[in-house]
Amino acid sequence: MGERYKNSEALLERALKTVPLGSQTFSKSITQLPHGISPYFAERGEGAYLFDVDGNRYTDFMNSLLSITLGYNDKDVVDAVKAQLDKGTIFSLASELEVQVAEKICEMVPCAEMVRFGKNGSDATAGAIRVARAYTKKEHVLVCGYHGWQDWYIGSTPRNLGVPKSTSDLTHTFNYNDIDSLEKLLKEFEGDVAAVILEPVNVFPPEDNFLQKVKDLTHQHNAVLVFDETITGFRYANGGAQELFGVTPDLATFGKGLANGYPVSAVAGKREIMKLMEEIFFSFTFGGETLSLAASLATLNKLQNGPILETIKETGRYLMDSLSKKILEHKLGHIFSVEGYPVWSFIIAKDTDYATMWEIKTLMQQEMLENGMFMIGTHNMSYAHTKEDVDNLMEVYESFFIKMKQVEEAKNLNQFLKSKPLVNLFKVR
Repeated sequence: MGERYKNSEALLERALKTVPLGSQTFSKSITQLPHGISPYFAERGEGAYLFDVDGNRYTDFMNSLLSITLGYNDKDVVDAVKAQLDKGTIFSLASELEVQVAEKICEMVPCAEMVRFGKNGSDATAGAIRVARAYTKKEHVLVCGYHGWQDWYIGSTPRNLGVPKSTSDLTHTFNYNDIDSLEKLLKEFEGDVAAVILEPVNVFPPEDNFLQKVKDLTHQHNAVLVFDETITGFRYANGGAQELFGVTPDLATFGKGLANGYPVSAVAGKREIMKLMEEIFFSFTFGGETLSLAASLATLNKLQNGPILETIKETGRYLMDSLSKKILEHKLGHIFSVEGYPVWSFIIAKDTDYATMWEIKTLMQQEMLENGMFMIGTHNMSYAHTKEDVDNLMEVYESFFIKMKQVEEAKNLNQFLKSKPLVNLFKVR
């Protein structure tokens, strides 16, 4: 057990006795954080910084899987939650906050005419699919990207253990920026497709008017178009990717950025479809929980009234440009590239003849964590990040790239690792 993570590893050992994988979230577990070089438990967050249970501070470029947009412990959000806490968190009746946040989403999001709330992104995507099936009276669903843990979607992935085959058989995957792969499925299941759901953008930008072509094809086949904006919503633009790219879906789902880390999600869309929420069963005891809605209202007001996303984009663009220059300086363009958008960018590693991308990723995590950076392959920007934070990150990348040149010379990466390398367990993008 390393001294740096002594408390974290002891807590992990304890947690594994009662918690599968030691965490409630797959991405925060031992499957994604290599043992011996990673912390596993956080104590607190402040602004752009995360503190683990051993007292180590990290500049956090994961931001709780993109759910933090403003920064940890944002004062305006915290104040709104504290004020609501004195009134109560849940009642025997609906609260005005449900109406206020729904109105705010309709004000900001192009497709939104009515809104229903859930708790996780998975709630919202499942609700969107159910209402689309009710609206079209069809059952098959075409998917692209990641859409949560529930049976209707996860059955189409390698993580389908426990999902009935009859459910899995109703979901089919098409490829991003490959309109032919969508058209092929629409023809194969002609007349039976209820919905086409996709993340409007993730690693690579839409090409050749892809999103509009998806919309046109979907409507030609009388199916409902759903944009899963769990990540892109209130991050890429105040109105989400649909505003950024100028393509309005029938329905959209939101989560992560909706309340700066508080648990709330939403399905929003056309009134004629959303009215069927009165007929299907999409109902939660805690769907109207007030602390998260107070946090959401404060977050959305702040997004509307300040240069939040503009600042995030500026800092993120600085990061992408700086990192691209570093890769060129070290002549490592044959291994690494920078993809995505300033608000959510990726460093992509390729397999080499001496190391897999997963081994390279493990070495990168080792270098990042040892030097106070919580970064495991993506740069999830927040308003709290500064250019100084980015400069500090570049210093660590510099160290990592120097080590990668040594790896290239030695043709042996494992001699530099202090843990077992990660393996590919679940890839959806």
